[in-house]
Formats: sequence, structure tokens, C-alpha cells
Amino acid sequence: MFTFSTLMRAIAVVLVAGAATFATSQAADLRVALKTEPSSMDPHFHVYSPNIMVGMYTFDKLVNFDEKMNLVPGLATSWTATDDQTWEIKLRPGVKFHDGTALSGEDVKFTIARAISIPNSPSSYERFLKPITNVEIVDPTTIRLKTAAPFPLMPRYLATFAIVSKKHAENLQTADYNTGKAMMGTGPFKFVEWVKGDRIVFTRNDAYWGEKAPWDKVTLRPMGSDAVRVAALLAGDVDVVEQVPTTDIANLKSNSRVSLVQGPSSMMIYLAMDSSRDASPFVTDKQGRPLDRNPLKDARVRKAISKAINREVIVDRVMEKNGLPAGQIQLDGTFAASPRLKPEAFDPDGARKLLAEAGWGDGFGLTLHASKNHYVNDDKVAETIAQMLVRVGIATKVETMPSASLFSRGTKLEFSFLMAGWGSNTGEPSEVLTGLLHTNDPAKGFGGANRGRFSNKELDTALEQALVTVDKTKHEQFLVRATEVAREQDGVIFVHFQTNTWGLRKGLTLTPRVDSYTLAAVVSEAK
Repeated sequence: MFTFSTLMRAIAVVLVAGAATFATSQAADLRVALKTEPSSMDPHFHVYSPNIMVGMYTFDKLVNFDEKMNLVPGLATSWTATDDQTWEIKLRPGVKFHDGTALSGEDVKFTIARAISIPNSPSSYERFLKPITNVEIVDPTTIRLKTAAPFPLMPRYLATFAIVSKKHAENLQTADYNTGKAMMGTGPFKFVEWVKGDRIVFTRNDAYWGEKAPWDKVTLRPMGSDAVRVAALLAGDVDVVEQVPTTDIANLKSNSRVSLVQGPSSMMIYLAMDSSRDASPFVTDKQGRPLDRNPLKDARVRKAISKAINREVIVDRVMEKNGLPAGQIQLDGTFAASPRLKPEAFDPDGARKLLAEAGWGDGFGLTLHASKNHYVNDDKVAETIAQMLVRVGIATKVETMPSASLFSRGTKLEFSFLMAGWGSNTGEPSEVLTGLLHTNDPAKGFGGANRGRFSNKELDTALEQALVTVDKTKHEQFLVRATEVAREQDGVIFVHFQTNTWGLRKGLTLTPRVDSYTLAAVVSEAK
């Protein structure tokens, strides 16, 4: 059995064996321990955070997100809506792929066609590229993207997919990326090898068009175990580890051989409730008997649940001060975050009053379904929320399961009350509003993750207007209003944002990113 004492003895051994390595680590090489290994090197195979992050070492995008998910130029220097259904993109001149081939509009056109047609993709890029109906190459550095309807999100969607070389990728498949045959990008690093389960290796692209990376060589090492990652950092076997567990943060802060960097994450933890069915499978009376009516349909009950949750306690004690209470989809200060929305105040008396007003003064029973080891301390957060609800009269049990089961069963509407998380891929709330809170409408692509079947006409209207309003100010106003309606009606309950924590060998520093990506280009020797 693997115990804490076993881990400590293992660390003691590797500390002795690795002390010289730690002390003599060469500044020109960087070794990074990843929490999760990518599923492929093909940048279009899977919309999956580990794949996206690793792809950014070799490939570039037309538009980039900075560390706060603001849009900044990438391979495109400008993007302009010339009319409601046309976006003109100017490509950066002088950019070359790693073999010296010049980037052109042909590569962009090829990429868009390729990315929507990858066989056996677990999660396709089609959702980001489907609005584009035609790609017109005006000249080698100018392209026009046509859409069937106004599409204000185009610049943000251009920041989601990597540009590949038509010369090298044409007629090649995902397997050719995994072997390295097709790994020809314009990015800051050149691909060397992927030994699955062991390492991914890159070397610096000295001809990179942007700021040169400070590392000659980067080795990414997948280490799924939190304990193994921390032990590797302490032993000097790696220079950077991502997703430091909250239980180790205090000890690492006091260790003179390492340093920690922390920053807010866009990953928002929320509670979804069955607000549509008259009878719900895991809603009972306090003795566990099924009810023939569903209290979660009443907005007052949903608000009572929100008021019963002490977000400060969750962040301070369960997350060990590594999180932020959430009051909406986006972090404060980001695009389309409402300045009027603050986290719901803890108010158990107010919760009891609302339950009584709604006719549930005697309480009822719920089961909260949640993942285990998918989000940070997810099972502990779920148990804490359940205890808080019990105190206002809602007898709440918790059932945890692997995330794949939670999402699959939740999509089949098998639950009444579930906890999950969402971090926007686009740096604004429309993706979450579209998937999580708009009325379920598969034909139009709305509500695919709306596992509580929340429905509100005002929210739907505001979101749909935002999605076809190119004027940036009006577009943001519609998104803000949709977010405010979601909060007013508690379509889901926003609990907290996770905090990202990286561990580094002493002497290194890192620029933390809201999207949680660990990029060697933003790791450097501390000055």
C-alpha cells in the first residue's frame, strides 16, 4: 500500500541521488512535468487542453490569447470585419515554417479544410470553423473569410486552431503527426520526438518570427501522480511542475530549493440543477422517498441553495486559499464580465426564508453527483456543499464517480443535482452560455451541456443577439445581460474559480496564464 511515509522515504532517496542534478541543471535545457499527457501531436485531432498546450510549442495560430486571454496578433497582424459576413485577415509577412517554406494564405485555407475533417476526433474543431463558408485568397498575405450570417466571434475563434503547412500535411494523417513526420510548424520550438508515456522533446526555433525562447531544449515529462510530480521537483529531476496539489503548497513555500507561482484560472466550478422536470430522479423527501414534484423548478429554491453555500469557507479551507469565490462565468475584469455581479453572500437565514416562501420550509432531500480527482479537491468540495445544505434543511447525499461517467450520465439527464466545471476556450462567456445555459436545441447547436434543462427566454434572446452583433460594444452588452439573467435565475450556481499553481526550481520564474497552460516560452531565469 502506498502511504505518506512510503512517499517520504522515496523522496529522501531521490533527494540524495538527485542533489547533484539539481545543483548542476543546465540553464539552456528545461524539464517540465505535466499532469496530463496529450492524446496526440496532431493539433486538430482533439479539442483537449493538453493537446492545445503542447501544440503551441510547434505551431502558431492566426490570433493569440495573452496570459489573461485578451486577443493579440499571432500569424495575423490584423482582422477586420469589412461587412457583416466578411472578415479580412492580414498575415504577418516574412513568417516561415521550420523548413524555411514561407507561410501563405494557402496554408490557412488548407488548415481550415483539414481541421473540420479529422477522422475519429473525440472532440472536433468543427464547432469553431463551421461558421466559415468560404476562404478567399486575395494575395499571399491577405485572406477573406465568408460567413452565412454575421459572426462577431470570428477573432476569438481564430485563436483556437493551429496553422499547419499545406506542403507537409497534405495527404498525411494523425499518425504522421504522432511519429513526427508531419510536425512542421512556425512556432517557437521544433519537434524532436514523442515517446508516449515518457517524454516529448523540442528544440528552439532560432528563426522564430517572434521573441526567441530562452531554452535550447525542452523536455515535457507526463507525470499523472501529484506525489510523483512533487517528488521529481524536490529531487531536481524536473525544473517545473504544473498543478501542484493544495496539500503540498504550504510545505513547498517553506522550501528554499523551490519557488511557487500562482495565478487565477478560468476554470469555474458550478452546480447544475434539474429545473425542468416535474419529478426528478434524485429529489426526495427527507426520509428518502421519491417526490412527485420538483422543488428545483422554483427559482426561489435555487437561490436558497446558492445562499446556503459559504464560498469563502470553500476557498479558504477546502481549497486551502487556492481559489476565488465565483459570482459569474468570467473572472472579474475579463471581456463581458458583468461589473454588477459579485459572489452570492453566505446567508443561511435568507436561504431558510426562501425555502419557506416556496413551500419547502420542512426541507427535502437531494443527491449531489460529482467527479473524483478531475477538478481540484472536487470530492471534498462536494461533501462540504452537502453539509452546508443540510444545515438549511436540505438533506443532501454525495455520490462521486469518474468524470467520464459523470458527464455521460449527466448528458442523459440521469441526475437532479451535479457539480462540474467549465473554463472557456475563447476567453469570453458565449461558449458557456451557449452550451450550459441556453435552452436545449440540438438542431441549432444550443444547450448541449445544459444538463439541468434550464430555459429562459430573455437569456436566449440576449445570447442570440450577441452571436450576430458585430459591433463590439453592443456584442459585449448582450453577453453581459445574458450572464446577468443566468445569475438572477440561478440557471446554474457559480461556486468558485480554481487557482493555478506551478512549482519551479529556485531561480526560475514563470508568467501564469488564466488558461492554465504551461509554456516553456514564458519560463525564464529570475532576475
